[in-house]
Amino acid sequence: METPQYDTDYKFQAKDIILGAQMLFVALGALVLVPLLTGLNPNVALFTAGVGTLLFQIVTKGKVPIFLASSFAFIAPIIYGVQTWGIAGTMCGLMAAGLFYVLLSIIIYYQGGEILHKILPPIVTGPVIMVIGLILAPVAVFMATGMTGDGSAELVPRNTALIVSATSLAVTLAVSLLGGGFLKLIPILCGVISGYLISIPLGLVDFAPVHEAAWFAMPSFTYPEWNLEAIIFIVPVAIAPAIEHFGDILAIGSVTKKDYIKDPGIHRTMLGDGIATTFASFFGGPPNTTYSEVTGAVTLTKIFNPAVMTWAAIIAIALAFIGKVGALLQTIPSPVMGGIMLLLFGAITVVGLNTLVRAQEDLTEPRNLAIVSLIMVMGIGGMSFSAGAFTVKGIGLAGILGVILNLVLPGKKKKDKE
Repeated sequence: METPQYDTDYKFQAKDIILGAQMLFVALGALVLVPLLTGLNPNVALFTAGVGTLLFQIVTKGKVPIFLASSFAFIAPIIYGVQTWGIAGTMCGLMAAGLFYVLLSIIIYYQGGEILHKILPPIVTGPVIMVIGLILAPVAVFMATGMTGDGSAELVPRNTALIVSATSLAVTLAVSLLGGGFLKLIPILCGVISGYLISIPLGLVDFAPVHEAAWFAMPSFTYPEWNLEAIIFIVPVAIAPAIEHFGDILAIGSVTKKDYIKDPGIHRTMLGDGIATTFASFFGGPPNTTYSEVTGAVTLTKIFNPAVMTWAAIIAIALAFIGKVGALLQTIPSPVMGGIMLLLFGAITVVGLNTLVRAQEDLTEPRNLAIVSLIMVMGIGGMSFSAGAFTVKGIGLAGILGVILNLVLPGKKKKDKE
């Protein structure tokens, strides 16, 4: 077995500053992509990712070399929420999602991790993840063709937009499939940069906001406002990333050859994730999650020292206060993002599909057929349920329904299993 360059103990070393910057660079494309897609502030996302990672390290005793940043799983509900309740109302729902993680960590501490697999098996989580990706498909197509996310107005001429979005998509695919080493870890960032560069001669980039922005500025924090509808709509979405959290922790553990499920414990890692997400939402940032991109970088570089992630977090916080960084990011034309989204939202759907495939579920079995069918149709179709001021629909309704059906529908009879 290859000896790692660093051991897994938490140690501060001067050269880790550069290594931390490298880890942040790997995460940067996805980190800022979520706020740019959803209308949130990228500087706030940098700040909350950095602080969230530090909080995670405190809760997990600095034992896990992982970086937390913007979660893709919440893109759909954030887009809908911002359009429906504004950023402040949406943040209320996202804070509740963070507190849901905290509740799960408490349940896991007392009941063990098996309780989640009982309540949230692949037959529920798989279709919910698929719904998240599929309901976003129109948004991706609209933005790739130069429209606003809801298709209500044209921002860029269609043919020009297609050139830009196709370039972003093609470069992302090329780097993902053909890139080697470190380059293979940042396909999204490469796609965004290429799309941005081709947008400049096409006259789609306005640098005036960058010139006007201050070098040093406080991030534009947005604090949550109470909104019960947002809570009911968003919390069920947290089901999918909660399950993915297990996979991320197992993945980094397999790289470092340590069992983080036992030490510091999955209840601590889930608690750290929940506290980081709650903190992010309080300041107007996207929910945090453990980043697979960074795990890939750890695998490639054999840098296992968790202190490297501390430096990555500190650098992210420092960048958050550079006003021109956020202004530059916000000059990225929507077709650039649209090209990335065509692949990204499809990939989310594939993750859900793969969840079912790995579980080897027989989807023609009546019980499974009922659960998957109802989750998919009600989630994608936008079915809603109202009782007075209480309303739940779309992903929220699909997730709640899936959990209930899984608990109440009878399982296969013994003779059917034989």
